[in-house]
Amino acid sequence: MINVLFLWHMHQPYYVDPLTRTALMPWVRLHAAKGYLDMIDLAGRYPELRLNFNFTPVLVRQLQELAGREVSDLWEDWSRKPASALETEDKKNILVNFFKINCATCIEPHPRYLQLLELRGRQYNPASLAESAALFTEQDYRDLQVWYNLVWCGFSACKRYPELAELKRKGRDFTEAEKLRVLDIHREIISQVLGLYREAQEEHRVEITTTPFFHPIMPLVYDTDFATRCMPGRELPPRFSAPEDVRAQLRLAQELHEKTFGRRARGLWPSEGSVAPELLPLFAEAGIEYFCTDEEVLFRSLALDPVHNSRKVNHLELFQGWEFECMGARVKGMFRERPLSDFIGFNSARNSARDSADYLVHHLEHLADVVPEKSGAVLLALDGENAWEAFADGGEQFLSTFYEGILRSGKLAVRRLGDYFDEAGDCPKASALHTGSWIHGDFDIWIGDPEENRAWEWLAKTREFLVQAISQGLDEKKRAEAWLEIYAAEGSDWFWWYGPDFQNDSDLLFDGLFRKHLQNVYRLAGVPVPQHLEVPIRQRGVQSAYVKPASYIHPVLNGRDGGYYDWLGSGYLDVRQQQTAMFQSGRAGKAIYFGFNETDFFFRFDYEETPPDGLVLVFCKPAHNRVVIERKDRDYQARVEASDDGVRFNPVATAVKVRHGARIEMSMPLAALGVVAADVPVAFQVRVLKDGVELERYPERGLIEFKGPSPQFGLHNWFI
Repeated sequence: MINVLFLWHMHQPYYVDPLTRTALMPWVRLHAAKGYLDMIDLAGRYPELRLNFNFTPVLVRQLQELAGREVSDLWEDWSRKPASALETEDKKNILVNFFKINCATCIEPHPRYLQLLELRGRQYNPASLAESAALFTEQDYRDLQVWYNLVWCGFSACKRYPELAELKRKGRDFTEAEKLRVLDIHREIISQVLGLYREAQEEHRVEITTTPFFHPIMPLVYDTDFATRCMPGRELPPRFSAPEDVRAQLRLAQELHEKTFGRRARGLWPSEGSVAPELLPLFAEAGIEYFCTDEEVLFRSLALDPVHNSRKVNHLELFQGWEFECMGARVKGMFRERPLSDFIGFNSARNSARDSADYLVHHLEHLADVVPEKSGAVLLALDGENAWEAFADGGEQFLSTFYEGILRSGKLAVRRLGDYFDEAGDCPKASALHTGSWIHGDFDIWIGDPEENRAWEWLAKTREFLVQAISQGLDEKKRAEAWLEIYAAEGSDWFWWYGPDFQNDSDLLFDGLFRKHLQNVYRLAGVPVPQHLEVPIRQRGVQSAYVKPASYIHPVLNGRDGGYYDWLGSGYLDVRQQQTAMFQSGRAGKAIYFGFNETDFFFRFDYEETPPDGLVLVFCKPAHNRVVIERKDRDYQARVEASDDGVRFNPVATAVKVRHGARIEMSMPLAALGVVAADVPVAFQVRVLKDGVELERYPERGLIEFKGPSPQFGLHNWFI
């Protein structure tokens, strides 16, 4: 007999725009209607079944916010809007987003839904989306609004609400009332689902574990330098270390867990299975009795343990609980059996329900034959919501067959994790714990690439600013709100989408949300948001909108057309070619020139007709500096300001030369910008002001970046 321990992990990152209180992605609502309800209702069909579910607090919070109407859902708003009132932008958003579900299992089986997909085109060109939108009639849009939300209703929702099955049979020509009923059912499910899990817990059928509140990679929040333990030689950001934030994320998790489910969690799924020995005292302090992570963490831990590393580890040692003693704390651990867990999540849908279920039961029974009976256990831990799209029936037949096979077997006992540890007695002990995650045993997904490192750097700078603002008297309410913004920015999901590892059409949205959390810290403190936080970190698909300096320049500044060679070889940005969502007609600017020689920086602003009231050159490399150019009658004056944090600027005594005629020209010493060595990176952005208000920004997205002078510069960039 072996104990089978299921741990279904439920998690969605915080999609809510903190400024508008709008969920920019719909996955909390849609997964509630499909996965969360299905999983707990299916468990209820088998009263003797014992399961474990991990709910991240950030997911719980969003379910509660949606249920309490504290936030809106942008995609639900698109859905609820009458088809007759849809504007062009609404139609584009619907056509882009309302086919985002597994095509083979959720679109192709429904002729009308498939017809709508073919009308838009399986592959579409965003540039011609307006043309595609014109092909859809009002009824087409209404049917698409219904179908997208309808197919996200899982098998349990269709049993609870028979009208959903009737709508699927109807297939087309839906009414506005029918559409709103589907969306109202989503809302009803959201308001019920957490209560169903609590009820199952009270009946001792399930155990619910937790995760640190906003799903941070705890070892990296504790100390980013911990990454060197599992990623030696990787370039890391400037050190970020906030053990107290890990403590707070665990405390907040337990507080919400107890409020929601009636008791504190005994167990923890560390975000992405990420652990380090320094975390164990914080686990114990938070009341965590055990944690779960991947099998690779166990085997790497035993390789570090002087008691175990002198012998060859038997793989069967995986199939039991362990007790770890590190840093003066004792916490138990259970480690997922990877091949079977991954089979459920990635391969079970590729076979018949019977074949997949039999395969799993067969292998579990084999383990029962070879693992010691008393304390033997196999942990099957995996995502509990995303896999079910790949099944034509949402996984109902597979899960039912699998659960029934386990319950019929005389060799398998399905247990709750807490019950297992209560009854297992003494567990084998280890005094070393590997620092790493469930993915390759390291943190490569979240740190070590330039974008990831920049995100950690901006997080560190913002946190440092908050600590300083608190020391200067930030009031208690704003202080608490600002800390929540920091904790939200520490979530793993933002870092997941930075770097080359993962890309999708929403990674820029994730980037924006990450920076909004940081920006809000400054807003709560009542100070301007630093310029660098307004520039996307994610640079995938961003094309250079400017030409970098190619040679030293020595222009004569007079504000008028000079000699041909004055600006030859300078950097250049054509303002009129800026084609982003912020494009506007009637721009003040026409072109920007910039460059340098061995000692000085030069800047030129060509305007269309009317000279601007002012310009601000905001530098974030090599230091936080800005050059403020203000119009005084017909002339311009300039000053240089410097800052340690990008927020508070103070004047710098340096010579700045400004000339105005048909254009604005400026020069200043490179040293005043912090360019005091060879090949120093320089990054800046230009802002156009009127009456002290920013009207335009160049580039609209990103920064102008180049390297300063060096002995090799002229050779590298030599041209005729």
